[in-house]
Amino acid sequence: MTRKLDLNDIQGNVTRAYGRYSFPFARYYFFHFPNPASGRAFVDTVRTVVTTAARWPKTDQKPEDPSMVQPKPDCTTNIALSFTGLLALGLPVRTLQAFPDEFIEGMKARAFILGDRDPGETERAAEKNKWDAHWDPIWQNNRTSSAPADGDVHMLVTLNAQLAPDTTDKPHPALAERAEWLLAAAKKAGVRHLGGIGAKGDQDYQSASAVFENVGGVNLPTRKEHFGFTDGIGDPVFEGQLSAADEAKAVVGRGKLMGEGWQPLATGEFVLGHPDESQELPPTAPPYEFMRNGTFVAFRKLHENVGTFDRVLKEEAKRYANVANVSDVEAEETLRAKMCGRWSDGVPLAKVPTYQDWRAFQKQHKFDPNTPDLEAYKNHDVYVRSGEARDFRYADDMPGYKCPSGAHIRRVNTRDYLDPLNKTGLDPETGKPHENPDATSALNKRRRILRRGLPYGPSNNEAKDDSTEQGVIMLIMCASLFRQFEFVQQQWIQYGLDFHQGNNTCPLLGRHDRHKRHTIPENPESGKPPYVMSKLDTFVECRGGDYFFVPSMTALRMMAMGIVDPT
Repeated sequence: MTRKLDLNDIQGNVTRAYGRYSFPFARYYFFHFPNPASGRAFVDTVRTVVTTAARWPKTDQKPEDPSMVQPKPDCTTNIALSFTGLLALGLPVRTLQAFPDEFIEGMKARAFILGDRDPGETERAAEKNKWDAHWDPIWQNNRTSSAPADGDVHMLVTLNAQLAPDTTDKPHPALAERAEWLLAAAKKAGVRHLGGIGAKGDQDYQSASAVFENVGGVNLPTRKEHFGFTDGIGDPVFEGQLSAADEAKAVVGRGKLMGEGWQPLATGEFVLGHPDESQELPPTAPPYEFMRNGTFVAFRKLHENVGTFDRVLKEEAKRYANVANVSDVEAEETLRAKMCGRWSDGVPLAKVPTYQDWRAFQKQHKFDPNTPDLEAYKNHDVYVRSGEARDFRYADDMPGYKCPSGAHIRRVNTRDYLDPLNKTGLDPETGKPHENPDATSALNKRRRILRRGLPYGPSNNEAKDDSTEQGVIMLIMCASLFRQFEFVQQQWIQYGLDFHQGNNTCPLLGRHDRHKRHTIPENPESGKPPYVMSKLDTFVECRGGDYFFVPSMTALRMMAMGIVDPT
């Protein structure tokens, strides 16, 4: 039986990726506390409208616990605080010093680890060359000794909105209303609203929304990001997150793969105060009630160089078409899939490995891109939400013939690939690659992260290049930023050793100023040679962000009242 959580005490964006629950619009506001009293007053006001993890009613399900059910809002509100924000609120030193080192230091100080600045430069050289000059001004001025302390970001407020009634591409009026209320509350409390968003610093908040496409003459929200990949399919499922009925369906391909099949991950991997996969309670700062039911989040603004991506892909596809003797269209789609690990519509290579199989699969499931009508749109959404899009393994494809070992999704979620009993090479008895049907995800289950956030920038109907403002706002949640997020970012995205890729980085998210290769193996039985992409460029750049603590409702009340007592 799954763990029962106090959902009324946990913030709602911990258990829900709002974009999947028909909230395709978001705004992110940032605030600075000039003194503890004004900060506490502001927290006290905003906490009254915070959206909790209480479940939203369903017409086809009777709630397991009616006390844990609330009406679905038109606009959600959630709060997170940086370490400097907790310091500005006047929390006790004993509490502050017990927070994890990476949270205390902040994301900018961890840039070398994350690959956000050139790892070949010393810290002094990086500072001299102004390594963060391409970041948004708000993040350049955050947590730096060369800028006034009043530029520090103390509090992040996230607003997510549903569609306006009777529209398909406009935000609900509740979004603007809540934003107006929020800014008025900040002004009344004496808290400073920070602008400086965007390359020019001329935006007062960070906007985000799903990428919209014209489907049968109507603009509709999609699951795509600006490179054209269907995104956000395999987000983890943990104990207590969902009702028992929903968990049984959602856990397939999103939990941990153990001897008895797919199971939800331990709650403590994502929510503090609960046992994690080591059956231990994650370390927390005193008092115990303060961090229980909270978590950490890395806010990262990732800019996508769409022009560079399109140019490199076309150059490589032209060469690949000659090597593989295929059409330019097949070459480009195949390279996209081999970089990501999924075809552009989200169909995994692990299950549908060839271009011909993929086109047949689309027709079978009736979401052929050549007929982009409303029926195809709905059929595709049904497929992406199903376990069929997520239920696959890698231990049966150790050489990477179906999905390259260095592909993006194999790096960020290794599934059963790292099982110690997996073998590379050929089985001497069969002459084929080794398979391990009993492989588990035991070495992956402590590296999972919850992904929240939305794309930002123009819709797919508008022209884009490297200079236009587009990308993804990443809100990465986990109990340990160091063990989960930073490990994945450094060891699996920016390095390739665990995947037998040497110095090759992730073909989509990795730095490619030095290492520009992505190897695509080919099954010798096909008679085709392997292919090495050798012209990769840096397609995704961080434009700023920081680490934040997402408090429980109890902790928000404690901070607002100034009664955080670690004794």
